Amino acid sequence: MKNNRISRIMQLLTAMQSRRGHAISELTEMLGKSRRTVYRDLKELEKAGLPCRFDTRQHCYVFDLQSPLPTFALSKDEAFSLLLLLREASHNIRLPFTYPARLLSLKIENCLRREVRQYCDASFRFISISPAPKARMDLLDKIFAQVLAAIQAQRTLNINYCLPAEQNTITTDFNPYYLVYSEYTWHAIGKSSFHKAVQTFRLNQIKQLNPLDRYFVEDEKFDLREYFGYAWSLLREGQIYEVELRFCPRIAAEVAEVQWHETQTASFEDDGSVVLKFRVDGLNEITWWILGYGDQVEVLAPTALRQRIAQIASRIVDSQQG
Repeated sequence: MKNNRISRIMQLLTAMQSRRGHAISELTEMLGKSRRTVYRDLKELEKAGLPCRFDTRQHCYVFDLQSPLPTFALSKDEAFSLLLLLREASHNIRLPFTYPARLLSLKIENCLRREVRQYCDASFRFISISPAPKARMDLLDKIFAQVLAAIQAQRTLNINYCLPAEQNTITTDFNPYYLVYSEYTWHAIGKSSFHKAVQTFRLNQIKQLNPLDRYFVEDEKFDLREYFGYAWSLLREGQIYEVELRFCPRIAAEVAEVQWHETQTASFEDDGSVVLKFRVDGLNEITWWILGYGDQVEVLAPTALRQRIAQIASRIVDSQQG
């Protein structure tokens, strides 16, 4: 729904950039929307700082040439990299406030010098960004804003949190420290009264959130990097493993060119395969990453990981045959 709205406003903006007036009836016909919807979209352009106004003499909407947009003195490369970053982020990260961010992108584009804007427009015709997997979260904007406000004010939250694996829900008082994006979704990290320890909560599993009239003192000893430690992604399990994996020649170069973990080392074999070594805390997270490569990877160490992968693979075979 939001993407349709953004596309519609971009179409409206393009029409208004023609510098000639457009009657409301013309805009409703062009967009195929009601007058009410078009009026709302025109207000969005105004809120974004774009000089759109109703000319009472001509009885149409125009860009107000008496209130020109400021021009950003960005080079072609600076403007292109900024706009590409905005587009890349919106495709590959589940950002809160996506709609205002896209309006900001439009505003930046329209504040560029003509030749810079033309260069960016021409360049983006030949670029396509495939969206990365993202967890669905219909209430992201609201929950993200509430957690962020609590972090800044050091205010305790009471949250109702769903645990899908246990098919259970818990209620806890939560002192949020950080917001972190990982594994396709946003997480809040902070002290939980239920766990009596620092805990990680996925925002899309928070079912209810209420700010309390209670505040907490910042834990100056808490270090986010130390908290993550050698976890594969987010969750430490309290035991360090030396993991060795051999990837077949078919995908060796592709896998080795990515830095999957800070402890990663790679060594290519004579047959074209590559052995990646990691030092990780816990096996749960890395297990599911390994399974994604199917028969193209072999677990060399540790034995516990090798057995775990074999057991899961066996259950997969059994379920397909059943």
